[in-house]
Amino acid sequence: MNYIEGGVCAATGFKAAGTHCGIRKNRSKNDLALIFSEKRAAAAAVYTQNLVKGAPIAVTKKNIADGYAQAVIVNSGNANTCNANGIYIAEETARITGNALSIPESDVIVASTGVIGQPMFIEPFEAGVPVLAKTLSKDGNDEATEGIMTTDTVKKAVAVELEIGGKTVRIGGIAKGSGMIHPNMATMLVFITSDCSITPEMLQKALSDIVKKTFNMISVDGDTSTNDMCTVLANGLAGNETITEESEDYFEFYKGLYAVMEGLSRKIASDGEGATKLLECVVKGGKDYETCAICAKSVISSSLFKAAMFGADANWGRVLCAIGYSGADVDVTKVSITFRSKAGKVDVCRDGFGIDFSEELAKYVLSEKEIMIDISVGDSDFSAKAFGCDLTYDYVKINGDYRT
Repeated sequence: MNYIEGGVCAATGFKAAGTHCGIRKNRSKNDLALIFSEKRAAAAAVYTQNLVKGAPIAVTKKNIADGYAQAVIVNSGNANTCNANGIYIAEETARITGNALSIPESDVIVASTGVIGQPMFIEPFEAGVPVLAKTLSKDGNDEATEGIMTTDTVKKAVAVELEIGGKTVRIGGIAKGSGMIHPNMATMLVFITSDCSITPEMLQKALSDIVKKTFNMISVDGDTSTNDMCTVLANGLAGNETITEESEDYFEFYKGLYAVMEGLSRKIASDGEGATKLLECVVKGGKDYETCAICAKSVISSSLFKAAMFGADANWGRVLCAIGYSGADVDVTKVSITFRSKAGKVDVCRDGFGIDFSEELAKYVLSEKEIMIDISVGDSDFSAKAFGCDLTYDYVKINGDYRT
């Protein structure tokens, strides 16, 4: 498997485009994106678990109920959530997109991100969608990626190439996500494309399982968004024999999809609002995967621990504390903790007790941009990984006036 360029345009038969249509006040940034497959594709999706959901989620669920779609239309700047006309706007957006692409509106995935509860109007879509349809390009990944960003500071795209059944298969994705990010779904907005031939059922199976190990293992600030959505389209143009069961080909596809989703998870976590460091927590030795996952998510979600990482303070007690209140069934007298980075590593806790370590070395290790927290809670072969970021002054600044 090789990492390649192209994002959602890496796979055969996919094009994308982005434009400014007037939803956002800043005219220098795109606020509308379109992804299109030249062939109707198998579709799968997961959505936020927040009871308050954006109108596009309801429309997308309806449109891909048959397991197929051909296009994705996404706007930023307005979440289309808690709006009286929200469903109408989302349905009209699908209709306008379908007409512009000469496909059924029921084959259009609709997504929105931005401020909640703001008035939403159809005119920007009426003006912007036809422009997108005319400018669709194999080189349109960057323009589309910009169109889905809100407080993101960098574009997030990952793509891989691998062999399945003697055929070259490509999988690529883009994501937006910087704030309102907490484990409970495919965090924020993620759109993945592939030219693999796979049934909708097997595509959904792979997506749902990998989400638990990737996007569900991110936390930036403890808030779960109302519009979280992750979709995958697979159009079959790679020409491999269609994957219909848990075969060797399925698990090869699974590995590729996992690589894309984990890569996007890391990019989302490292671009957390105001973040200066990516935190990667690996917990090993629990009695099962769920035990390890609960511990890892609890540590990565701890505001006190995240603040300590901002200050490069090896306050390992906050790690042990987070494990203790996580609800996981572990023996805290068997917990060992190590901090690592490219600058080196420092052991700080063994068997639930502090050990002597160099504060100077710890400061050096924790001053890097990427910090690994290795935790052992037992001697089993189970492990889980979670991603997060440090908690900084800038997080409060960004969210203090986000709406206005």
